[in-house]
Formats: sequence, structure tokens, C-alpha cells
Amino acid sequence: MSWLLVVAGAAVGAPLRYLTDRAVQARHDSGFPWGTLAVNTAGSLVLGLLAGAAVSSSAYALLGTGLCGALTTYSTFSYETLRLAERGSPRAAAANVALSVAAGLGALYLGMEAARGLTG
Repeated sequence: MSWLLVVAGAAVGAPLRYLTDRAVQARHDSGFPWGTLAVNTAGSLVLGLLAGAAVSSSAYALLGTGLCGALTTYSTFSYETLRLAERGSPRAAAANVALSVAAGLGALYLGMEAARGLTG
């Protein structure tokens, strides 16, 4: 039954990723992957909230594995980083890696601390 929760969460997360990425990229006139950075950071924040709140396995299947699994994207992050490097922007590629890792870990930590503060 858990797989249905994963499917339901992914059915929301995948279009949310696409729409958020497009909306963010439309606001920036650069080749830097701001949309992917935004969805990966948001997904890390949600996962931190779930981990900090110690939600049930059903809630984690729906929101963590399903929603966040489809919302976040390591493959696109990797591809966009490689494309930046191939197009002659090694500094932008390095910045994408550093910013993505720092933002993801920071958002995860903030989410966990916020959830722990709210749930006591």
C-alpha cells in the first residue's frame, strides 16, 4: 500500500518541479540553473521538516519519498553542471555545485530545527 502513497506524492511533485523550474528560470536572464537550485533547496527543506517532526512511515512515503523524490532532481543538477562546464563556464559550474550543496544542507538543517521547535 505504501507504493500508492509514493505514486500519489510523485504525481504532485513532478509537475510542481517542472512548473517551479520554468517560473524561476523565466525570471532570470542567465544560463545558471536557478530553477533546479530552487526546487532542490525546497525539497531539502521539506525533508528536514519531515525528519525533524518524525512523521509516520505513511506520511514519509507520501511526502518524503513521493513528493520530494519527484520534486528534487540530482540528475538535472548533474547535467546542468556539466553543461555549464562544457560551455566554457567552469566557475559557474563550480558555483552551482557549491551553492547547491550548501543550500541543500542548510535547508535540511533549518527544516529539522524548525520542526523540532514546533513539535517540542
